[in-house]
Amino acid sequence: MDVICALCDVEETIDRHSYAARRLRSQRNHAYLCPTCYDRIKVNTEKRLATGKFIVNKGY
Repeated sequence: MDVICALCDVEETIDRHSYAARRLRSQRNHAYLCPTCYDRIKVNTEKRLATGKFIVNKGY
């Protein structure tokens, strides 16, 4: 399955039967992030959490 990263517009191919592919097909409001963008967001979020002023909203 061909996917495009929502942030950097890089095209990648993922396995059609993978969890990410099934999630993208069944729930249209989810966006695909390439591993590079995902790791960058993860590192920045961990930095903000370390300051003690940032609260993660779980949304449920």
